[in-house]
Amino acid sequence: MEWSAVEKTISQETGENFRIDERVSVGGGCINSAFRLTGEGQSYFVKVNAAHMRHMFDAEYAGLLELHNAQAIRVPQPIVVGESKDQAWLVLENMDLGHGGDGRMAGEQLALLHRHQAQLYGWSIDNTIGSTQQINHQEEEWIKFWSKHRLAFQLQLAARNGLAGRLQQQGGKLLESFHLLINHDPVPSLLHGDLWGGNIGYQSDGTPVIFDPAVYYGDREADIAMTELFGGFGADFYAAYNAVWPIDSGYAVRRTLYNLYHILNHANMFGGGYAGQAQGMIDRLLAEIA
Repeated sequence: MEWSAVEKTISQETGENFRIDERVSVGGGCINSAFRLTGEGQSYFVKVNAAHMRHMFDAEYAGLLELHNAQAIRVPQPIVVGESKDQAWLVLENMDLGHGGDGRMAGEQLALLHRHQAQLYGWSIDNTIGSTQQINHQEEEWIKFWSKHRLAFQLQLAARNGLAGRLQQQGGKLLESFHLLINHDPVPSLLHGDLWGGNIGYQSDGTPVIFDPAVYYGDREADIAMTELFGGFGADFYAAYNAVWPIDSGYAVRRTLYNLYHILNHANMFGGGYAGQAQGMIDRLLAEIA
């Protein structure tokens, strides 16, 4: 890694000379390497990956700006994206975050983020969900967007990854029945897109911070569903969210539908038991419309 190139891009972007005094590897991610850089009285958080993954960092930079501009919930400030030879990097504001904080504030602020809306579903650029491409081609209809650019896309990846048979057969039936499962008309809300418990932290004063986004505009329930997939959000979070903007009736079924996208993505990235979990979710959804 050419750290002198990282120093140069930071200096050029900020207009302040930066030289690394200390570089500390930061764990916790399975896609990128991460480091905390300090020097010249400054501190930055840097993600590093292969040069051909620069598009992922460009999209994350843009996504963080989109979330920041909504002025609803705190995100790390993106500083600069750079590339040198065989590696690319994303430099962010360094934030000291913990797991305990004001869950009520997090719920309120997420609801305010979701009040930031667009005319179309999707987004102006594609990004990634984990390391998987996430297609954000804009659509006027939410059902079309979710079926085509979320579940159908993941099912196609699964087929290429050898996950065929019943998963594809039942998945095809599910795609034909979307209008029976998404039976409301959501506005295109600004979404974090990958809001599990590992992508929220809290500053020392309890202020919530969300990071590692997969931004697009869609049904706000897709974000809420993701918060329930792996846990980490308490009752005060949901009570506060609903006090600002109550969830629509029928959410319990749509929650399974929206989280199926993430479980299929895990099956495509990691294999293991995720394919069986996805199959079980598809069966439950089809049972709802039988």
